[in-house]
Amino acid sequence: MKDFQGTGVAMVTPFTTDYKVDFDGLRKLTEFLIAGGVEYLVVMGTTGESATLSDEEKQAILNTVVAVADGRVKIVYGIGGNDTQKVVNTIEKTDFTHIDAILSVSPYYNKPTQEGIYQHYKSIAAVAPKPIILYNVPGRTGSNMAAETTLRLAKDFSNIIAVKEASGNMEQVMKIIHERPEGFLVISGDDNLTFPMLALGGDGVISVSGQGFPELFSTMVREGLAGDFAAARIKHYRLFEITKMLFQEGNPGGIKAVLAHQNICGATMRQPLWPISASLDTAIKNEVDAILK
Repeated sequence: MKDFQGTGVAMVTPFTTDYKVDFDGLRKLTEFLIAGGVEYLVVMGTTGESATLSDEEKQAILNTVVAVADGRVKIVYGIGGNDTQKVVNTIEKTDFTHIDAILSVSPYYNKPTQEGIYQHYKSIAAVAPKPIILYNVPGRTGSNMAAETTLRLAKDFSNIIAVKEASGNMEQVMKIIHERPEGFLVISGDDNLTFPMLALGGDGVISVSGQGFPELFSTMVREGLAGDFAAARIKHYRLFEITKMLFQEGNPGGIKAVLAHQNICGATMRQPLWPISASLDTAIKNEVDAILK
C-alpha cells in the first residue's frame, strides 16, 4: 500500500490538432513526470478524457506509458462506470501484467443508494486481480459515497486499499482518516486540499496540477508526509492560484494549457470539451512563468 503514498498524477491524453492520440507527446509527458519525482502514474482517469477514447486507443496509451516508465514508477489504471457488470467484464478481459492497481470511480449519473455503491464495489472486488482505489467525486458522479460506505468497504475487502476523496467535505475526510482500518490510504482528489489533508493524516494525492509542476508538487507532498509543514505550506501557496485557474473552464483544458506553455504536449481536446478562453490562457501562461522563474 505504501506504493501509493505520495504523488500520483492523473495523466492527460495528448492529441494532435486533428484529434488523433499524440504518442510522441505522451512519451514526453511520461518522462517529464518521472523526472519530476512523482511516485506513480494514473492512466485513463477523467483527466485522460477516457470517455472519448476507444478500447483500442486506451490499450495503446497504456502500452506506451508502461513502455516508457519501464518499471521506474507504479502504474494505476482507471476502470470504472455506471454499469456494474460492464465494469466487471472489462476487468476480466484486461491484461494486468504491468498494472499495479485499479482506480474505480463511484457509479455516476444513476445515483445509486449507499447500499448500491457498496454492492457495486463488492462485485468489482470479487474479480479484481490488483488492489482497488475507490474514487469519490460527487461533483462529477452526482452522488456522494458516504464515509460510512467507504469505511465499510475498507474493512470488508482486503483488496480495497485506498480512497481518492474528492468530495471537498473535510469533515467526511476526517471521519475516514480517523476510523479507517490500519493501512488503508486516504488520497486527496482536490489539489488545493492536499496540504490540509496531509496535516490531518492523509497519504498523498492523485493530482491534476501536479502534472504541470511535478517536482514542486511532489516535493510539497513528501514534506507534508514527513511533517515538515512549514516547508510544504510555502509550496502549497506557490501553487494555490494556478490550481484554481486550472478548473475555471473545466478539466483538462487548464492543465493542457500549462503543458502546452512548457512545450510538453499540445492543448487539443476531443469534443464535447472545448479549448479554454484566450483570457484564461494568458492568465495561466503568466502564472506558469511566475512559478517557473
